[in-house]
Amino acid sequence: MQKKAKSPISISFGIRIRELRKSRGLSQEAFADLSKLDRSYIGGVERGDRNISLNNIKKIATALNLKINELFKDLNE
Repeated sequence: MQKKAKSPISISFGIRIRELRKSRGLSQEAFADLSKLDRSYIGGVERGDRNISLNNIKKIATALNLKINELFKDLNE
């Protein structure tokens, strides 16, 4: 089975989430607990492997104490 290529926006979004998580001193596990998402799912988002839903974007923004639009600030495709 051929692996699907990662989209540039998913990669950029994942990098942004990782930077925000680390800037708050959170491990993936602690961040997953805060966002009520699985740790492996968070890892997939940060690697750009996931095409994340709006519902999960909201959970991540809430866990980071940010507005949704702030997750996309300076996001490069």
